[in-house]
Amino acid sequence: MRNDPGSISAARISRDAPAVPRGSGVSFVMPVLNERDYLSRAVASTLAQEVDAPIELVLALGPSTDGTTELARELAANDPRIVLVDNAAADIPVGLNLAIRASHHPTIVRVDAHSELTPGYTRRALETLERTGAANVGGVMHAEGTSAFQRAAAAAYNSRIGLGGGAYHGGGTESEAESAYLGVMRREVLDEVGYFDESIRRGEDWELNLRIRRAGYRVMFDPALSVTYRPRESWPRLARQFLATGRWRGELVRRYGSRNSVRFFAPPALVVTLATALLVRVLRGSGALTGVIGAIASLVYVPVALYAAIVTVFAAARSGATLSERAWILAVVPTMHIAWGAGFLAGVARGASETVDTSRLSGRNTPLP
Repeated sequence: MRNDPGSISAARISRDAPAVPRGSGVSFVMPVLNERDYLSRAVASTLAQEVDAPIELVLALGPSTDGTTELARELAANDPRIVLVDNAAADIPVGLNLAIRASHHPTIVRVDAHSELTPGYTRRALETLERTGAANVGGVMHAEGTSAFQRAAAAAYNSRIGLGGGAYHGGGTESEAESAYLGVMRREVLDEVGYFDESIRRGEDWELNLRIRRAGYRVMFDPALSVTYRPRESWPRLARQFLATGRWRGELVRRYGSRNSVRFFAPPALVVTLATALLVRVLRGSGALTGVIGAIASLVYVPVALYAAIVTVFAAARSGATLSERAWILAVVPTMHIAWGAGFLAGVARGASETVDTSRLSGRNTPLP
């Protein structure tokens, strides 16, 4: 099996995860907050998984304000496989831990309320866990949208141009991996290494997989696994999501340094380049930067122009995209990069502290702490 370049050394892998008898049950865990528009489909795709074993779905309910909790209770009343737990803190890792502790089976499948599992997902994941001896396996996050904006965001998610080439965004071959999208995990390994770190509000999956790998277990990427993901529905929500995610990645760099992949440093490098280009433009316009030094400083415009050209070509080349979708791509891609990069720089400088992702909270003007 091929290693994901720059992520994990094969020499550190030393043991298989404990075997689970065939026919053992599966527990799906899903943190939920303000997901009324998506919850029914997410639950239906989960309960429709064909598994030759008992299954349960534990929903960790945050303090939703859009009717999500009422819908969850209705769904649970109609299907005894659904279990509800209260997640007053609203944080994803807290909800995941509450759901795991309330579950009963030896295999844990993380599910997102903004996503839908494809048919055969769980069966395939269980086969991969058994075949490879891995402790965690994940697959491809395939983004899809309904509106022009959401389809533009999905195009960015699914492209190396948008999210920088992580395997679970673009596919590839089966390999050992740095992390796993959502993840199908062995409970016994979680009991050993500890559950999700509740002090990390974004990137908690990466940090958990780091501990799993440090303990000598494999984390696998299987491109045959696919999850349909629904991006945020509006530009402000997308910007808030990426700002918070970038800031928490900066916090993870403060905590774990070089263990973070080099690709995480591309968006902050873009932000620094754009800021430098703006400064050069101001200084040249004021006459404070002239001559040879001014000409050399102006070279900073070259990567900016190249970046603009790449985004423009990406938008124009989208086969079957409407004019509105192409226009949104021109806004979405830089928004993802700049918001994430700015958040990253702030996170490295000051930490993430109490930063939360407000993109799923009600109200358009909810501030980001």
